[in-house]
Amino acid sequence: MALLRYLFWPNPGNASYSSPKVTLLLLFCVLLIAGTFAIAAWRRKQSNPMTKKLSKSWPAASFWFGIAALLMIISRVEEIQFLAMRFLWVIWIAGVAFYIYVQIRQFRTRHYAVLPRERVLDPRDRYLPGKKKR
Repeated sequence: MALLRYLFWPNPGNASYSSPKVTLLLLFCVLLIAGTFAIAAWRRKQSNPMTKKLSKSWPAASFWFGIAALLMIISRVEEIQFLAMRFLWVIWIAGVAFYIYVQIRQFRTRHYAVLPRERVLDPRDRYLPGKKKR
């Protein structure tokens, strides 16, 4: 019962912008949001079309996870009830973990590279019969 009260308390309070935890979390959120541009630039440089296709949602996910965490941090410091609940962090972490799991699974199952074919030149080929044309 105490754990549920701890997780679902609507306004935990006791946070300030000068706290090192809050500062680190704000920095992490800003890095997630700024990482959007880095991921997009990395994605543009990729030559494999399958890598580009599979990494299409990464910049948007980084941006929205960063914005959501930033909103939760600011609401905690400003003591906005129900947006400062600790349980929202549990949902956020579960969402990030699920997104990463799905992306890794998709990458493993769908990623491939087209390898160049090697053609063996056999001098007998021009004397052998070819495929029938229909």
